[in-house]
Amino acid sequence: MKFTTTTIAALVAVLPMANAWIFSTCSGQWDSHGNQGCTKSSCKTGDTIDWENTWGSDCVLRLYSDKSCDNQIGIADDDWNDHTLGKSKPKSAVDGRLISIKDNICTRDMPTTCASGILDKFKSPFNATVVDELENAGAIVAGKTNLDEFGMGSNSINSHFGAVQNPRRDGSGEDLSAGGSSGGSAASVAADQCYASLGTDTGGSVRLPAAYTGTVGFKPSYGMISRWGVVAYANSLDTVGILSKTTASVRDIFDLLNKHDQRDPTNLSIQSRSRINAYHQTPRFASRLTSAPLRIGVPIEYNVSELTPSVRRAWILSLAHLQKQGHTIHPVSLPATRHALSAYYILAPGEASSNLAKYDGVRYGTRAAGPDGDGKPDGYLYANTRGEGFGAEVKRRIVLGTFSLSADEIDNYFIKAQRVRRLVQHDFDSVFAAKHPLHVTASQHAQNDSVTHPDVDVLLCPTAPSSPPRLSDLTDPKKKSSLDAYVTDVFTVPASLAGLPAVSVPVTVAGQGDEAELAGIQVVGQYGDDELVMNVGEMLEGRTLEEAA
Repeated sequence: MKFTTTTIAALVAVLPMANAWIFSTCSGQWDSHGNQGCTKSSCKTGDTIDWENTWGSDCVLRLYSDKSCDNQIGIADDDWNDHTLGKSKPKSAVDGRLISIKDNICTRDMPTTCASGILDKFKSPFNATVVDELENAGAIVAGKTNLDEFGMGSNSINSHFGAVQNPRRDGSGEDLSAGGSSGGSAASVAADQCYASLGTDTGGSVRLPAAYTGTVGFKPSYGMISRWGVVAYANSLDTVGILSKTTASVRDIFDLLNKHDQRDPTNLSIQSRSRINAYHQTPRFASRLTSAPLRIGVPIEYNVSELTPSVRRAWILSLAHLQKQGHTIHPVSLPATRHALSAYYILAPGEASSNLAKYDGVRYGTRAAGPDGDGKPDGYLYANTRGEGFGAEVKRRIVLGTFSLSADEIDNYFIKAQRVRRLVQHDFDSVFAAKHPLHVTASQHAQNDSVTHPDVDVLLCPTAPSSPPRLSDLTDPKKKSSLDAYVTDVFTVPASLAGLPAVSVPVTVAGQGDEAELAGIQVVGQYGDDELVMNVGEMLEGRTLEEAA
């Protein structure tokens, strides 16, 4: 079926309208808030950065006194070739690169606070697997980045250390949201403070910040990258994600981290990885993007009423651009995804309420000063500690999760949400030409080689329904409620529930005069199709698209 730009616009226009679905960055220079930045102009070789435990309310990275300027100077992105010039051969593509780490990923040399008061003094005795892998490859961990407390939020404003500021500003110069919960990671990349950053994605926490900051954010298939050493929010959803300026650099880091880790029980085994690779290397799927054009799916349920005109225009023009490359556009239906957001906000808080039960100031966490439980003999040992240590959003989700897991309500909420999750997974499986590689038999492998599938290879949709909101609006209860932020995850949550790979890439739509609009476009693929997802994202990344005259 051949689409023109006009017919693509018409397709999106007539899609049924879905009902509404239920740290900070140094802006510019590192030393803009009195913290000495490690740059050639402000730091001499041999000097020591003395930033021990300095989280300004608007400084993304926390560096430590053992990070000397000998390690920092000459390894910025532009100087990487100079850094490796004296070496016979770099260890890897990230050798000598600065990489920031979200502060819910454990690091031995730096505190891991999860942006929470209850962990403000916690220091892990070990590195997370992903941190060890990066350091073994020669990367330099530049510091930890701010986030929504324990990863709970969509705008990185729920932090014990203050809200993250987006390096971008709106037309009037107002501070914008950096997205969440990996807002600090995205902002550090967008502000060129590091080559790349590791974040975590539970329901869109890497992709949404990428869309808001104009960077590339990749969430791999669930289980591809080790979660060992990552502080858990929702175990069945948490995935380590990667943010950078380009898809190529994201791919370099993914190739380093995509390996089996026997310490993580949710990490894919060597045998499962072999099955996935064998399935996607069959002639039917190996020919994609080489000798065969792609079939691009447009989910009709994603045309929600909250979708702003600028984002819809970026979506339409992105589809038109791919069609000009020879690929075909096909509308698909994912009916269960309209319930995905509701299911997510039952499942994720339920798992979080269990995971966060350990933070009582006895086993983990910083105890509150004075007697706990109001000093009464029958008072709870940890009441004041948890009350003071957790922020409002975390407490809200703990209460919600505890309720949905209670004996009286688990069947009505948590079990039903799990059923919705299964339906969401089934919807994705029904539209992709490639079936779930861990669910197919040997006979189905042979069938895939001989049958022409009418289904699609990837899905293309917006990452967020609107441009980033102003921070002043988010922090004003008269303008925004705490529930308003939940709808921003409407396009990212379905892929998380199904464990699918997805990438958000920045696309610019040329506007009137000098004005241009930036939006994040998301590519979603079948489980294990991570490489194809990145390849399609690379076709759109950084494009400036114009409407036909």
